[in-house]
Amino acid sequence: MQTTNPIVYYIIGAIVVIVVLAIIAAVASRNARSRRLQQHFGQEYDRTVRTTGDRTAAERELASRVDRVKRMHIEELPAGARERYAEEWRTVQTRFVDQPREALQQADSLVANVMRDRGYPMSDFDQQAADISADHPQVVDNYRIAHGIAERNDRGEVSTEDLRQAMVHYRTLFNDLLGSDERTNAR
Repeated sequence: MQTTNPIVYYIIGAIVVIVVLAIIAAVASRNARSRRLQQHFGQEYDRTVRTTGDRTAAERELASRVDRVKRMHIEELPAGARERYAEEWRTVQTRFVDQPREALQQADSLVANVMRDRGYPMSDFDQQAADISADHPQVVDNYRIAHGIAERNDRGEVSTEDLRQAMVHYRTLFNDLLGSDERTNAR
């Protein structure tokens, strides 16, 4: 009968411990990434999980949004541009009283202009919303709702209350895009 060297048992035990530690580290890293994405994206995280039907796919999608936007040249608006846009917003809100449908069209256009001037690509709406979600996850749903109402407005399928709700949603996004200093000025 041959006796196995005790060193072999120590080596096997060390390999097992290393493999177990590597698995624990990988799981902990994945959980930490999930928590970071959940904290950053909030409701958008939940929406993306529902849409994809798979947490891993959703997290991959959200991480790719962040990476895509990091490669862009998104910039804050210069003070003069923020003031000009804030004034345009006040004009649009005032116009809402007498011409709500036209005011909503202007609000949609104004938000698009701010996004473009900040450096967001203006391809299709879904990509715009995805790009906005990386930097403004708390208000991207406002953008989707307002834009949906604006599209229905173009077809004449909305009530005055729908128009009012869209303006409120656009205002929230608009204020976030302008930056915190302009939130009080844009009201």
